[in-house]
Amino acid sequence: MVLSCNNISKEFVTGPVLKEVSFHINEHEKAAIVGINGAGKSTLLKIIMGEMSADNGDVFISKGATVGYLAQHQEINTFLTIFDVLLEVKKDILELSDKMRALEIKMKQADGEALDAVYEDYSRVTHEFELKNGYAYKSEITGILKGLGFEEIDFDRKINTLSGGQKTRVFLAKLLLEEPDIILLDEPTNHLDLRSIEWLESYLLNYKGAVIIVSHDRYFLDKIVSKVIDIENGNVQMYLGNYTDFSNKKQMLLDAKMKEYLNQQQEIKHQEAVITKLKQFNREKSIKRAESRQKQLEKIERVEAPQTYSENMRLSLDISKESGKDVLTVHNLSKSFDHKKLFWDINFEIKRGERVAIIGDNGTGKTTLLKIINGLLNPDTGEVIYGSNVSVAYYDQEHQVLHMDKTLFDELSDTYPEMTNTQIRNILAAFLFTGEDVYKKIADLSGGERGIVSLVKLMLSKANFLLLDEPTNHLDIVSKDVLENALNNFPGTVCYVSHDRYFINKTATRILDLTENRLLNYIGNYDYYIEKREAVEEAANL
Repeated sequence: MVLSCNNISKEFVTGPVLKEVSFHINEHEKAAIVGINGAGKSTLLKIIMGEMSADNGDVFISKGATVGYLAQHQEINTFLTIFDVLLEVKKDILELSDKMRALEIKMKQADGEALDAVYEDYSRVTHEFELKNGYAYKSEITGILKGLGFEEIDFDRKINTLSGGQKTRVFLAKLLLEEPDIILLDEPTNHLDLRSIEWLESYLLNYKGAVIIVSHDRYFLDKIVSKVIDIENGNVQMYLGNYTDFSNKKQMLLDAKMKEYLNQQQEIKHQEAVITKLKQFNREKSIKRAESRQKQLEKIERVEAPQTYSENMRLSLDISKESGKDVLTVHNLSKSFDHKKLFWDINFEIKRGERVAIIGDNGTGKTTLLKIINGLLNPDTGEVIYGSNVSVAYYDQEHQVLHMDKTLFDELSDTYPEMTNTQIRNILAAFLFTGEDVYKKIADLSGGERGIVSLVKLMLSKANFLLLDEPTNHLDIVSKDVLENALNNFPGTVCYVSHDRYFINKTATRILDLTENRLLNYIGNYDYYIEKREAVEEAANL
């Protein structure tokens, strides 16, 4: 055992988040911490790292074990380059390299016994250099940076010029290079494209230390973890297996609990009916029997009805009118920024009822393509043609369709003035915004909450063609399940950009891969794409 949490409790002003949480992690184990947004996952990681104190309980880390932590957001501001930041990890190797150069100079100037002494030092230093893989440190740094999506031309970029997502990737690269005994990763795939996620999966699967991952990426968790720590209502339950195993086991337990509840309710109703009947006889003996049964009934330990977050959250997407069969036609589309060609001469069509996923590496132009389709950007060449009766609703990953200074209530009432106050409150309550929550400002909401508000607006639009840019970003796993079910039952047409492979696998009927400045077409979901990718790329001469 390399890490254990014993009876960890934490309470904020809003109420308890963690209640006597206990679990352990073994050496080399890969584990996931899951739960809805606000369940306390990131709080738990911060307590393990000592960045936040627990109200009760303690964290045990085995003696001498090193711990590395990737938070969701990195505040790194330095004039160092990306490569130099990673070189800091190899400081000991650089010092050994300097010693070797100095000893080589000494050897040229020494002779006799002095030369023997210098040579002995040189042998010791070079042996240590080789043990630390000193001759390969540059290629090791290069391999990790490229694996996480950086090109060699990026290596000399200064950290203070990078975006938040790029800084997070640099910090992740540094963490992997340090090779701590325990790695804590909070949403590590948020800023990675599909190929980088696949590389990270392979890296973590072969990692010698223990890994604890907080993630909403179900495909990622399925590939890596062998234990799931589920936080629900402040309590923790451990499950062995990957995410799918956990999900199935949890559903079985939920079904069993529901069956127990229903059976007990049936028995209670039966006993109540018998008691009522005995009382109706209005005889002393019958009344005593009724009272006896009543006492027995009151002693029963009642089973509470199991409730799930997804049961409370309802998303139903409908259309006000049906579009024509041809929903979208794109002809000879090209776009460049600052002399960098994103894509050129691309052509594709989308038919009614299709759910098309656009995938590709970071920076290939997926969001740009979606904005051109939505009329927010002009192409350099080509045209976008909508079919008859097509009405469009757009989900923006930055939630720019939301007004930060408005409350949730005003956001909906101003967009849909025909809705009554009761209707607005009911729709927000369906997404767990109740009471005074409806008067929260959009600016004060979390990323996941803003995502849900954007989805509510999408639902109310009744558009028959949905354009979605990373709709699952910031959503917890249960919310993703709800969205998947809504899209799969949607009578209209969907085109979306996503790097969530589980989501793509569940919802896509077709995949367009934006690679090497053009689109490759796959008639199937993500599993089909993986199966056919090599053959399709070979046929396209990529």
